[in-house]
Amino acid sequence: MAISSGIFTTFFSSKTVSFLNSSPSLSPCPVTLRVMRTVTCATVSSQQQKERRPRGIMKPRRVTPEMAEFVGASEISRTQTLKLIWAYIKEHNLQDPDNKKIIICDEKLKKIFGGRDRVGFLEVAGLISPHFLK
Repeated sequence: MAISSGIFTTFFSSKTVSFLNSSPSLSPCPVTLRVMRTVTCATVSSQQQKERRPRGIMKPRRVTPEMAEFVGASEISRTQTLKLIWAYIKEHNLQDPDNKKIIICDEKLKKIFGGRDRVGFLEVAGLISPHFLK
């Protein structure tokens, strides 16, 4: 019996043939094959159907007045803040041309980064932490 589905074809036989011992006196043993297919139906639980509220760094938090002036909102999530800061950096070409990992701060960024002139890109997330109020 041959079953074909798409690219794959499977052949089932009720007899097995031994390739190791091919003497004609041995008759092959009959084999019973069973093909079982199970269809499962997944349903979404009522808890997952509710819209999830953001948690952790995705949750909007109140920010300091300096950060609120920069982002234009009194509440914003950390991820959105980082996106806005990086968009501002790219838009105003504030990365060091020799080392793109260094950000050269203008007056607006100095307010957020504690008055520092140069900031490493890995320091940005740590420097914005004090601006998020609990």
